[in-house]
Parts: sequence; structure tokens; C-alpha cells
Amino acid sequence: MPASILEEVGHLLDAALIRDSITRLSCPSCGSAHVAQVLGDNGGISYVCTACGHTWS
Repeated sequence: MPASILEEVGHLLDAALIRDSITRLSCPSCGSAHVAQVLGDNGGISYVCTACGHTWS
């Protein structure tokens, strides 16, 4: 058992950071991580890079 709540929180933060880095999207055009998820015209999901404006689905 962890010696303190700070140790427990540290383990949770480490796990969240690892999981976040695995699932993070990047723009295929410029490589930026500044990507927004938007609804497409047909109800599907598309992505737009807020750095360069490139869109993809």
C-alpha cells in the first residue's frame, strides 16, 4: 500500500500520461497535436488541425 496519498496520485497521473500519449492525434500534414474533432456533413467524425487548417476523416 502506498505510504501517502501523493504516491497514489502520482501512480494515477503516470498511467494517465502514458495512456494520453498513446491516443493523441497529430496532423498528417504538419504533425501538430492541435487537432479538433468535428462532425462531418454526413454525420461522421472528421478532424481539423487548428495549426494549419488541414482536415481529414
